[in-house]
Amino acid sequence: MIESSSQEPRTTKPYPDPLVAELQRFTNSLIEQGYAHVTVRVKVKLVTSFGQWLKRNRLAVADLAEPLVETFLEREHRVHRGDLRTLQQFLDHLRRHKVVPPRKLVCNRSPLAQILNRYETHLRIERGLVAHTILEYQSFVRKFLLERFRRRPLLLRAVKASDISDFVLCHAPGMRVKRAQVMTTAFRSFFRFLFQKGELQADLAASVPTVANWQRSTVPKYLTPKEVKRVLKACDRRTTAGRRDYAILLLLARLGLRAGEVVGLQLEDINWRAGEILVRGKGLLHDRMPLPADVGEALASYLRRDRPPCRTRRVFVCTKAPRRGFAGPSTLTTIVRRALDRANLHPEFKGAHLLRHSLATSMLRSGATMGEIGEVLRHRAPNTTEIYAKVDFEGLRSLAHPWPIGGPQ
Repeated sequence: MIESSSQEPRTTKPYPDPLVAELQRFTNSLIEQGYAHVTVRVKVKLVTSFGQWLKRNRLAVADLAEPLVETFLEREHRVHRGDLRTLQQFLDHLRRHKVVPPRKLVCNRSPLAQILNRYETHLRIERGLVAHTILEYQSFVRKFLLERFRRRPLLLRAVKASDISDFVLCHAPGMRVKRAQVMTTAFRSFFRFLFQKGELQADLAASVPTVANWQRSTVPKYLTPKEVKRVLKACDRRTTAGRRDYAILLLLARLGLRAGEVVGLQLEDINWRAGEILVRGKGLLHDRMPLPADVGEALASYLRRDRPPCRTRRVFVCTKAPRRGFAGPSTLTTIVRRALDRANLHPEFKGAHLLRHSLATSMLRSGATMGEIGEVLRHRAPNTTEIYAKVDFEGLRSLAHPWPIGGPQ
């Protein structure tokens, strides 16, 4: 509860002293992150008002935390959009500079939390998976364990093969094929981890059902070279966002990079003298690829003219404040989808992988071998590239003999 002014003041040091010192540093931080001057003024005005409220209520530095922010917004009857986010920004700023104590996190010591934390460490350190994949795997495993044990004690050795197959058969029909496959992959990974760590006496990974990948029986979705040119040409290179998106689309179309690889590209990954870039691929594997002239020119144009000064080392950053790298691969999916709409193209599949498939298909039509395609796409297993053999219809027609019109002579 907030103490009234009629009560005895607290003996701890009041808050406003460090607030005055930190307000200018917070202001500079907002400017560095690319916020407009009018936005900076609004945020600073709110923080100043918050400091005055703290002073009136004789609150100390140690009192400052999320519950106090919520109380301030309720007492002041503030309903402005973004106020809570601004004050949370200020709190985070104070914590980074050790002006206020770090947030007290409740440590979850439940058996479920402990096994998920160990599994997360295994995926991150031993497997080298990216954060997005780790979160997906954990969510499936958590859901399985919660449904299997409900409110009963978590006894991993009690899990049977039938429990896994029942769960998959129950949930897979309501999922897309790709997502169901991710679920079964997560289960194989998790039960293999438990077996390796001695939590299970048998390797249940082999008992996880397989989800039929019927998409493998169809031709990969792709654009023709002319359509790829239309997509690139549709970028408005007179604007900052247009030049940034053009460089991104070139990386996808010319080098066949995955969305996550473009998102993770760092400034130091571009070797201008050698004319190559470092690609941070799956499983912590790094590859060096030559930098085509048009891709290099697009990157140089974006970096010189449009990339704002910011602390992140990511090549591509958001056009709006705060200036930071993209949140994840889904941002590139949005960029590709918008580019397709501008080009008036409406393929069935509109993800960033569409341009990767298009590059492989174009190479195949130009006479490249499966090994060469696999090398460009950085496939670790040859059978991953074999799917592109299905798109070479023209080559198959040239090998086929014409059907005889007349009967046997």
